[in-house]
Amino acid sequence: MLAVAVLSSFLTFGSVGAFQSARSIAKIQHQEWIGRVYSLPDDDGAPSDYDADDLSMGKHVEVDENESDSIIRDELKRELILLASTTNRGQCATLEEQNLVIDLVTQLEALNPTADPALNSQGDWELCYSSTQSFRSSPFFLAIRAFLGDDNKEVAENAFSIHDMATTASRVGKVRQIIDSYNTELISEYDLSVGVAPGLPVRVKGCVVTSADLSVSAPETWEMKVRGTRVKSSNVPFIDEWLDDSQVEVPVGRVYEAINGGDVPAAILKTYYVDEGMRISRDADENFFFVTYGVAFSVTWLPACFPVGSSELQALGKLIWLLTNRADVGIIRLLLRPLRYALSDEYRL
Repeated sequence: MLAVAVLSSFLTFGSVGAFQSARSIAKIQHQEWIGRVYSLPDDDGAPSDYDADDLSMGKHVEVDENESDSIIRDELKRELILLASTTNRGQCATLEEQNLVIDLVTQLEALNPTADPALNSQGDWELCYSSTQSFRSSPFFLAIRAFLGDDNKEVAENAFSIHDMATTASRVGKVRQIIDSYNTELISEYDLSVGVAPGLPVRVKGCVVTSADLSVSAPETWEMKVRGTRVKSSNVPFIDEWLDDSQVEVPVGRVYEAINGGDVPAAILKTYYVDEGMRISRDADENFFFVTYGVAFSVTWLPACFPVGSSELQALGKLIWLLTNRADVGIIRLLLRPLRYALSDEYRL
């Protein structure tokens, strides 16, 4: 019953802090790096490799084929990961940090190395930063926004704000998007931990799973039609087994068909940057979601630093695997990622 309540809060709109020293380091490093990499005599304040107009948000995807720009991309990604890790995925970012992230995201989108991003984003992705409420990355809420339309945008924003305030006491764990290899389905997983009542040391945990049919309508554009929502991995005795075994799902798509003349609203998500380990997507309101790729850990790159088969290799591999697969050490996971890219181009977390 309590686990179902988690899902109920999503269906009825009912909807941490970062270390200051780490924030300061992020700001200083970003400013120093911008000056070191981009500042040239007689420039106009824009990176020398491309025009200032390229930094503006375009209506179509850009493809950067200049191999030398990979150094710039790596620096931008490291800065973005650091800011994401010190702002709790953007939820406690200051205005200055938000502006820094917007600048980094815009520059990365101008340096996108992948043609047809919407066709090359398969796999498991974990949310690292959101410029809006993190739950809006789910097809459930994207469908609500699409159903209400632009004429009722304010109504949608108010509903999302109410849901956000109603779930303030809850803790958000991992937020994932899983895209199948055929680009026909998107699964959203949203881990939640909710207090039963003030003063009681009891929390209800669960993962809200939303499925949607996916289609590619443009090189950068997905159209999603939500199918259903369910709860899994609850910590409530008996209820958890029943939910996981029966996979009871609320048929959200059929509800829309019943109230919308047989049509399920098509939500739009556009991806303007994707590479082997990072993706940046935007919704209809230009809110962006920065996600990183997640697969099972491999230590194929470690022999370059350690003797093959050594006990140090096995111990280090196991330690990193544990650190990067625990929900409560997300900052460590993010900070380890640049090291992995530096050690091997073949490795992806």
